[in-house]
Amino acid sequence: MSNRLFQGIVHQMRDSVDRIIGVIDDTSTVISSSNLTRIGETFEYITLGSNESSDIFVRDNYTFKPFGSKMKPEYAVFVEGTDELAAKFCNILAISFSSIKQYYDEKYDRSNFIKNVILDNILPGDIYVKARELHFNTDVSRAVLLIRIVSSTDISAFDVIQNLFPDKQKDFVFNISESDIVLVKEIKSDIDPKDLEKLARSIVDTLGSEFYTKVVIGIGTSVIGVKDLARSFKESQVSLEVGKVFDTDKSIVSYDNLGIARLIYQLPTTLCEMFLREVFKKGSIESLDQETLFTIQKFFENNLNVSETSRKLFVHRNTLVYRLEKIRKLTGLDLREFDHAIIFKVALMVKKYLTSNPVKF
Repeated sequence: MSNRLFQGIVHQMRDSVDRIIGVIDDTSTVISSSNLTRIGETFEYITLGSNESSDIFVRDNYTFKPFGSKMKPEYAVFVEGTDELAAKFCNILAISFSSIKQYYDEKYDRSNFIKNVILDNILPGDIYVKARELHFNTDVSRAVLLIRIVSSTDISAFDVIQNLFPDKQKDFVFNISESDIVLVKEIKSDIDPKDLEKLARSIVDTLGSEFYTKVVIGIGTSVIGVKDLARSFKESQVSLEVGKVFDTDKSIVSYDNLGIARLIYQLPTTLCEMFLREVFKKGSIESLDQETLFTIQKFFENNLNVSETSRKLFVHRNTLVYRLEKIRKLTGLDLREFDHAIIFKVALMVKKYLTSNPVKF
């Protein structure tokens, strides 16, 4: 559709600009031109978004000016000639094409519509009106995945993800910041949450093993329709933030599996501080050294089983019992009792939460 849109403008301007003008896409192919025979040709040695920036440049007796609404230029306008007048024409045409493209995207582009929905940039009452205008299917299930780039190479993670999900009628991929990419995935209504995690795992593995790009992914709950996509997106954000606090070793965090961590994350910090003071009346949590905290962690991981924990820690059973007694004397909590263990586990998570300076949504 962009090709026809640009060609219509070029056709109207060809008499006003007494030179060959046109537009190339990000593959350097001419998609519109006042000289119709040039459409489909390719300009060599031009790569938008890598060698060229948004500044004007000259190639093969033509002046070029990149433009576009994404992180890197999607198009470039070209004008015959390399003089100052060609540069002025380029600037004027680039502004015109960019403005018209933005207007077209806002009115007709589905991906832009979905982006506005999840970012709450569209009024709730206008969502279904706009969806009808775009013939957008509102009766299917979708889930939002937030892909955050932790470390990367020169490879564009955005391009890789777009290639992994090429069906632009069902799946939508777009940037919301330099490091955050959103995938809105159409799914089956009865999909198992584990299948969404497998999908996320395939993205993490592809980017990591083939392109040396490390990412973490937050998965929101599946929703039906369009309006609730904003909620699924916020859930994916919360998943990443909660995962950063409580599951630092995980690259995939699903909102469905946050459990008690989600509850703690939503508590006011003043309430959390009060809870810690009440739990550790007898002695502060800071009085526990790293070895003791590691012992507690392993004890929880082995379901409060003394024999199994001592085996995993390579210590005698009596040594572990001695350590647990030491914890009881310091804190007043006997971790061998289930109720005390729950309180202590929650207290450790609350302490971790307070230390992390969490970001709220």
